[in-house]
Amino acid sequence: QVQLVESGGGLVQAGGSLRLSCAASRGTFSNYAMGWFRQAPGKEREFVAAISWSGGSRTYYADSVKGRFTLSRDNAKKTVYLQMNTLKPEDTAVYYCAADWTYYSDSISRREGDYDYWGQGTQVTVSS
Repeated sequence: QVQLVESGGGLVQAGGSLRLSCAASRGTFSNYAMGWFRQAPGKEREFVAAISWSGGSRTYYADSVKGRFTLSRDNAKKTVYLQMNTLKPEDTAVYYCAADWTYYSDSISRREGDYDYWGQGTQVTVSS
């Protein structure tokens, strides 16, 4: 079983940057594609970004964050990083890290139901 712990959230002004981290413990990191989702108050949780577990690491982003957010992973450290730049007030949400076990090294998914493990979430607040 994989345990995920997010960190790096906080309060930032619009236009600023934050880097979220998600560290995995209690298990292997390989064969897990990783994703980030977020949930704003009163809204459903939505997909943000995902990365495959392969060395070449395919990535996929929601249109709302494309060009502003960058997802990367360090398999040796069992950690994924979500670099968030040019933040907007509408990025305010609780951000969740998730792990999706997959046989295929370049597989990634934007569907919540494909993810097997979830972190507890970290709050990101962007002030205008």
